[in-house]
Amino acid sequence: MNATTESAPGSYAILAAICLAALVLPMSFTGGAVATPFIGEAFAAHPAQLAWITNAFMLSFGSLLMAAGTLADRYGRKRLFLSGMLLFTLVSLLLAVAPGIVWLDILRGVQGVAAATALASGCAALAQEFDGHARTRAFSLLGSTFGAGLAFGPLVSGLLIEQWGWRAVFLTTALLAGLSLLFAAPKMRESRDPQALRLDLAGVLTFSAMLVTLTTAVILAPEHGWASSTIHALLASAAVFLLVFILVEHRASQPMLALELFRFPRFIGVQLLPIGTCYCYIVLIVLLPLRFIGVEGASAFDAGLMMLALSAPMLVVPIIAASLTRWLSAGLLCAIGLLIAAAGLYGLSLVNVGHPVQTVAAMLVIGIGTGLPWGLMDGLAISVVPKERAGMAAGIFNTTRVVSEGVALAITLAVLSALVARHLQAGTAQDVSVIAQQLVMGDARHASATLPLAGLRTAYLAGFNTLLQGLAGLTLLTAAVVSAFLSRREVAPIPTAPAVESPS
Repeated sequence: MNATTESAPGSYAILAAICLAALVLPMSFTGGAVATPFIGEAFAAHPAQLAWITNAFMLSFGSLLMAAGTLADRYGRKRLFLSGMLLFTLVSLLLAVAPGIVWLDILRGVQGVAAATALASGCAALAQEFDGHARTRAFSLLGSTFGAGLAFGPLVSGLLIEQWGWRAVFLTTALLAGLSLLFAAPKMRESRDPQALRLDLAGVLTFSAMLVTLTTAVILAPEHGWASSTIHALLASAAVFLLVFILVEHRASQPMLALELFRFPRFIGVQLLPIGTCYCYIVLIVLLPLRFIGVEGASAFDAGLMMLALSAPMLVVPIIAASLTRWLSAGLLCAIGLLIAAAGLYGLSLVNVGHPVQTVAAMLVIGIGTGLPWGLMDGLAISVVPKERAGMAAGIFNTTRVVSEGVALAITLAVLSALVARHLQAGTAQDVSVIAQQLVMGDARHASATLPLAGLRTAYLAGFNTLLQGLAGLTLLTAAVVSAFLSRREVAPIPTAPAVESPS
C-alpha cells in the first residue's frame, strides 16, 4: 500500500527507529578513525594494516549496498533491517574483544556487511512511509541524524578512549545498535516490491572484486611504489573486473545496476553529490583526528572537541536546506554548499599550527557548506526513480556514496603520503616512504625514531596543506558539474527489461 502525503499512523515511530540506527552507523565510522592511533600502538600494527581498519568497513559496506537494496525490495525491508542491526550488534561486541589487528580488520569487513543491510533496507522502508514534502523532511531528518553521529562520534570516542581505552568505542556502538534493534522490532511494518528484481550475484561478485583490488593497490602503492609489478597487477585486475562487471550488467535479465540510467544527466548529477561531499568532508573525518592526535599531540578528547567544528553543522544545516527548497532549487543549493566548502578547505590550508580559533573557523565553514547538499541528496536520490524501485535507488545512491568514501580515503592517504615524503630528507627512498606512511597514520612516535619530530611535523603540515588545496579545487569542479546536471528536469525511470537478455 502506498503512503500518502499525510503518512500513515505510526510512520513517525518508524522514522525514529530508523534514525536511531542511522546514529550508530556514522559513529562506528568516526569512532574507528579516532581509535586508529591507539589500536596501532596496542598491536604494533603496520600502516597498511591500520588503513584497513576503515577501508575494510567501507569496502564491504559500499560493495553490498546495491545488493542489499534489491534484497530488501524482494524479501522485505523490515526483515533485512532487523537482520542487519542484529549482525551489527554482535560484530561490534566481537570487535571489542579482538585479539589482534588481523582479526579486527576482518571483523570490520563483516561489520560493513551488516551496515549495508541495515542502511539500504532502512532507507527503502522510509521511502514507503512518506510522500511529497513529508518525504523531503523525513530524509532531511535522517541526514541530520547521520550528522549527529558524525558530529559527536569523535568527541564521544575520545572521551571513551581516555576513560576506558579504545575497546570501549566498539562496546558503545554495540549498545546503541542493540537499542535500535529493540525499538525497531515492534514498530516497523513489513513492505516489499511485488515486482522486485532477483539478486544479481555475478554483478555483486565482480563489483566487489573490482573494489577490493583497486583499494588494495592504492593502499599498498606508497609502500611498494606505483611502478611495482604488484601494484600494476592489482590495477590491471581492477580494470578487468570493472569491464566484466559492465558486461555482466549489460547482459543480465535483472541487473542490480541499470546502466541505462547513466544516459540521464540528472541521475548522474545526484551520484556526483556524495563524491563531492566525501572529498570535501568525509576524508577529513579520518585525516584530522590522525593529525590532531598522532602528529600535533592532542589528547583524544581534545581532538574530538575540535572535530565538533567540522561536524556540528550537520545537526541543523540539512534541516535548513530542506526548508530553503521552497524558494531555491535543490541543485542550486547543493552547488552553493560545495562552493562554501571549497572556500573552507582553502582557508584551512592557510592556517598555521597554534591558531585554534582560525582552525575551528575554517572547519566550521567546511561543515556548513557540506551540510547543504548533505540534507538534500538522499531525497534527490529517491526522487529520480519511480517509488516502487526505492530499494534499488537507495542502493545505487548509497553505493556511490560509500564506495566514493572508501576509494577517496585510500587515494587521499596515498597522496598525502607522497606529499609528505617529498618534504622529508632521509637516508634512502624506502626510509622516506615508511616514515611518511607512519606519519599519515598518526604514528609519529615510531617515525620520530629516525628524524627529529619538529622536522617531521613541518613536512607533514606542508603536505597536508597542499592536499587541502587540491581538495578545494576538486570541490569547485564538482560544484560546477552538479549545478549543470541538476538543472535538468527529467526523471530517469528504471527499465523493466534490459537491452540484451542473458542466455537461459
